[in-house]
Amino acid sequence: MFSGNLFVPSVEFTVDSMIENPVIDTILDHKSVRKYKKESPTEEEIETIVRAGQQAPFVSQLYSVLLSRDREKHPFKAPLMFTICIDIHKIQRIMDQRGWELITNDLSLLLFGMQDAAYMAQNMVTAGESIGVGSVFLGRAIYIAESIKDEYDLPEKVFPLVQLAMGYPDEDEPPRPRYPMDLVLFEGSYPELTDEMIETAMESMDEGYLEQDYYSKLGAKIGLSEGEDEYTYDDYSWTEHMSRKWGQWYESMETPMKQLRACGFDIVPEDQ
Repeated sequence: MFSGNLFVPSVEFTVDSMIENPVIDTILDHKSVRKYKKESPTEEEIETIVRAGQQAPFVSQLYSVLLSRDREKHPFKAPLMFTICIDIHKIQRIMDQRGWELITNDLSLLLFGMQDAAYMAQNMVTAGESIGVGSVFLGRAIYIAESIKDEYDLPEKVFPLVQLAMGYPDEDEPPRPRYPMDLVLFEGSYPELTDEMIETAMESMDEGYLEQDYYSKLGAKIGLSEGEDEYTYDDYSWTEHMSRKWGQWYESMETPMKQLRACGFDIVPEDQ
């Protein structure tokens, strides 16, 4: 039910209280895959995944997809690596044929292109999972865009947004925990987030990740840049991991701005 501006479940929100169908089941069963079988998805499966990606919303289609089959170079030795790019080059070429000049600013083009490319990437993941092909999102592309541009000989105005390692899963991990619904769905206005709401969400996330031994299995504990680390894998969980990540990394905009400029996007002039 809805109460004021905040969604309040009338019963405990669980998968059991939701509508079920094959599409919903596939989405809710999503998990990142980091172990893959040696066999590679078929050409038919690859085409199906990319075509399903194309059917994502937004008509401008400001995206392109790069494919690598060199599993020895891929993270987790996945048989396939897709790089989903923001692609303004193609629409610019179409406009050239129409006698139009592209005048939209680069920031707007990037923001719209992010939506197009991200929706396509998610469609590809869902489509893949529906036919038995697993994947893991890799967010590093925005920080290595210049090297990807060189590797694939990308023209100006094409920016790698995200990568997908894909293949047949050789593991069956459970889906990762998510926030409680009352920290996600708001109606009318954004509510004041009380300490109780935040603490409840933190407890839910941390207990879920600890129960799965998620960071312990991956060996994915982020070190501290200062001070002594008192956490072990017995109590190191999602909220501490996220706090260390966003409290220590990427403080400067210099690297992402350099990558954008290398791909032909000028958000802020270099002399500013």
